[in-house]
Amino acid sequence: MVRVTTPVPPSPPDRETGTARPVPDRRTALRAGAGLAATGAFAAACSPGGAVAHPASLSRTGDASRPLAGSRAPGTPIAAPTPRALPRQPAQISHGPRDRPRVALTFHGQGDPSFATSILDTAEKAGARITVLAVGTWLDEHPDVARRILDGGHDLGNHTLRHLGINSMSEKDAAAEIQGCADRLRRLTGSIGTWFRPSRAPRATPLVERLARRSGYPHVLSYDVDSLDHTSPGAAAVTRRVIGEIRNGSVVSLHFGYPDTVAALPALLHELDRRGLTAVTTTELLS
Repeated sequence: MVRVTTPVPPSPPDRETGTARPVPDRRTALRAGAGLAATGAFAAACSPGGAVAHPASLSRTGDASRPLAGSRAPGTPIAAPTPRALPRQPAQISHGPRDRPRVALTFHGQGDPSFATSILDTAEKAGARITVLAVGTWLDEHPDVARRILDGGHDLGNHTLRHLGINSMSEKDAAAEIQGCADRLRRLTGSIGTWFRPSRAPRATPLVERLARRSGYPHVLSYDVDSLDHTSPGAAAVTRRVIGEIRNGSVVSLHFGYPDTVAALPALLHELDRRGLTAVTTTELLS
């Protein structure tokens, strides 16, 4: 069995911030990858100190030859969906329906853009879609990443302007953090984005929740699985933690800015596929 170790970009300078190759269709890939859950990529990822590896031929969630969801012809302007209220959902959402085998992998958008590109490429080759909650100043530095995210069929949302502790801010300052990122998203995409997530907190205070609603976000997006990838525990630990907690409807918190996340993603997607779980955007999860 040939095993290919996933290349990892250089470590980011700031630890506080986060050519696609054709793959076979899902049926062929699953035949080629039979038994890997016990002895291949996932086993390597979950062994103490084990290197993360995955078969180059492995795909998930469908035929890789189909067009990417949300793909656009060259030159077509991007446009993120407008947030809308979901009547059966609470103001703060931590997971989706538990009766459907779908999950949302959500990424805090910050850090080295090459990490973001690697994660997006890996997800798309596997047929997965993700949700990116972007920091406004990061979008200022890397405006092209908004097009890259949306052209891949992924969700793009608001993770405040500067990624500060929003729950402890004054009303004026917290409002400026939410609106500042919303303004950048609108300028780049024509929309304020699909979701809002508070910075440096899993849930918003009642004040921040009200301010988000005032800026046009009916719901605050939380999560029920924290990968803790921002603590740099190693790729194997990231994979073990997520797989140990994830279930139908889960929303997982991950980050663009850490090499462990890049390295863990192939094994993580493989194990989701083995369990029959499909990684979709948060919008799809809650639809």
